[in-house]
Amino acid sequence: MAAPKKYPDELRERATRMAVELRANPETKVGAIARVAEQLGIHRETLGAWVRRAEIDGGARPGTTTSDAQRLAELERENRELRRANHILKTASAFFAAELDRPTSR
Repeated sequence: MAAPKKYPDELRERATRMAVELRANPETKVGAIARVAEQLGIHRETLGAWVRRAEIDGGARPGTTTSDAQRLAELERENRELRRANHILKTASAFFAAELDRPTSR
């Protein structure tokens, strides 16, 4: 389960949009994240991470998008479950094979 969010989604979207718009203008690019963060009461590193994530998701910056990361995590989880099930089946198969090989006392 994910940790509770400190900032509401609406604030996150608004702050990210404001910072991205200011960074697009060469006159306001320098210090845009710090100014927006101060105005909205958000830590500037937090806003910077949001902006980087938005730029990656938008294709403006190289990296793994949020949807790709979620899909990758889902596939890794499924892979772990399948490996565990495979291990259980191999162990059960070895157990029953050993039972069949034992001589009976009849």
